[in-house]
Parts: sequence; structure tokens; C-alpha cells
Amino acid sequence: MLPLGDEMRSRSTPFVSYAIIAANVLVFLFQMALTPRAESQFILSYGFIPARFVDFLSSPSLYVLMTVFSSMFIHADILHILGNMLYLYIFGDNIEDALGHIQYLFFYILCGLAATAAHFVSDPYSTIVAIGASGAISGVLAAYFVMYPYARIRTIVALGFFWTISRVPAMFFIGFWFLYQILYVATPAISGVAYWAHIGGFVAGFLLIRLFPRRQRPLPPPPPQYYPVPPYSA
Repeated sequence: MLPLGDEMRSRSTPFVSYAIIAANVLVFLFQMALTPRAESQFILSYGFIPARFVDFLSSPSLYVLMTVFSSMFIHADILHILGNMLYLYIFGDNIEDALGHIQYLFFYILCGLAATAAHFVSDPYSTIVAIGASGAISGVLAAYFVMYPYARIRTIVALGFFWTISRVPAMFFIGFWFLYQILYVATPAISGVAYWAHIGGFVAGFLLIRLFPRRQRPLPPPPPQYYPVPPYSA
């Protein structure tokens, strides 16, 4: 299933979501400008490697700590970044609208950190580099699941060579997505996807969204009152 958009209109401009998307795109454009060898070195240098973080725990290093954050803005290829940014664009604006810009930024970062922690715990001595914003975005999906379970998601549903566009409730779309992560969590090395990071980010978002106060919106103004005008006398 591929989401095309939702039917929840945001009442404010999602500046933080746009800024995160722009930052990811700029980093990816920088990667594309590098030679293949230089790009590989860039990913190894700024991606998150669990085994390297084990060394950090015994000998703290600002550089290794930085990779926990920098890894969230690096992507492997065009499909990787397009998929992540599409999900953030569709689901992020409503969560940002509900939490406010600053709280949403903290929520996003905390979900990303939780995703990295889950990935680390799943295989702390792995030397495979982990990159991508999907862990933090998983937390955004969880928040959407909690806050707007009945919102309709316009989705391309494909069955073999046949496909159609359906309006799927968010609770089913995101629930199916999370089930997919659980089913494939046993094959991260084969698939090349850090499913534990997705699960960790989702669980963090599911729990954290209940702790963040939601922005209070002013009540809409009352409708205008119309009073009968007495007729003019001749």
C-alpha cells in the first residue's frame, strides 16, 4: 500500500516538518554530488554503527554521539528518501498542528533517539551502518494512530497487476504498516532494513504522544446574528 495523502486538514503551516524535509533533501543532494567512494565514506562517518557506540560507552566521544543525530538525515538512495519524506509530509503536519512547532520538534527527535536505541539493543556489536529518518517518522505515525485513528488515508492498493485507490482509515493503514515491521523484524540483515528501529520509534511515539500537552485552539467565532429590520414607513 502506498499513501497519497490524508483528509485531515492542518490549521497551521507545518514549518518544522518542511524544515526537516528540506534538511534531508539538502543532505541527499550533497551525497549525490560526491563520488561513489566519497559517498560511502560519508555514510560510514556520519551514520550510526552500533559497535562504534559500544566503544563510546567506555570512552565517550562527541563525534560518536553526533552520529546518533546525523544518521537521521542520511539516506541510501532516491527511493529511501522519497518514501520517508512522503510519509513525513502526509502525517507530520497534523501532529505538528496539534503539538505546536517546538514540542513537535522535540517529539520527533525523541522518537528518533528511541529508534536508534532499539536498533542498538537489538544487535549492539553490529558493524553495519544504520541511516535514515524512518525511526523518527515511525513515532509520528504512532502519534497519528493515537490521535486520528478514523482519518481517511488515500491509498494505492495493489493486488498483482490490479490496483485501485481506496480511502483507508488510519488505524488500519498504520496498523498494517506496524504489523509488517513485526513480521519482518527477524530478517533485518537480509532485507537491509532496520525494522527494530521502526518498532522502537513507533512504541516511543505511541507512549510519548500521551505525555505531550496538545495546543489549545481558540473557539471559532459565533455565527453572525441577523435581526429583522422593520419596514420603512412612507
